[in-house]
Amino acid sequence: MTMSLKSCVATVAMSALLAGCAGLDTLTSVATPIELYSLTPKSTFSSNLPRLRQQIVVSEPTANASVSNDRITVQPSPLKVQYLPEARWVDRAPAIVQTLLVESYENTGMVDAVGRSAVGLRADFLIVTELREFQARLPKTETSAAPLEVLVRINMKVVDAFEDRIIASRSFEEIAPAGSDDADDVVAAFDEALGDVLRDSVEWSIRRMAGRG
Repeated sequence: MTMSLKSCVATVAMSALLAGCAGLDTLTSVATPIELYSLTPKSTFSSNLPRLRQQIVVSEPTANASVSNDRITVQPSPLKVQYLPEARWVDRAPAIVQTLLVESYENTGMVDAVGRSAVGLRADFLIVTELREFQARLPKTETSAAPLEVLVRINMKVVDAFEDRIIASRSFEEIAPAGSDDADDVVAAFDEALGDVLRDSVEWSIRRMAGRG
């Protein structure tokens, strides 16, 4: 017995509707919301910093491919790189650090002029940095249930722009434990560790540049 044209059309329409619903379900299941995270500049510094009249230009830090993106890096072992699921930085990590360095210099209240390398400013000094460590990792402990800790290490070079040579170079490193493996707590540990590195590197570099004035 053959199916009537009307019944055939109804069957096709129902099949298309079910296929559309299945596609919608698939789309909904993969569209998991992504949490975006930012970090804060340092705002408290030593009260005896010298005033710097020269102009500073801060370049964007260099970094390896595992860090030079908007993913929040986790290393479960020294040779393995993973990322926090469903969480991102608001920008690439080196761009975030560059912005926070500029804001931290401004927050000292002792730097007359500081900006990014991208704006084409004429510099007296260049701040050249390398983001060597910027990840959460398993702590070196026998307790397997211990939460992650965050390691931040930045190498900073102060370059005399007129003489085109490095006048000072130093690495700054901080480790901060996370309250838990939850993304909010891991990011809070990033903020703590980076904040300490920003404070130490900014104070050190200002003193070195002021000594050249």
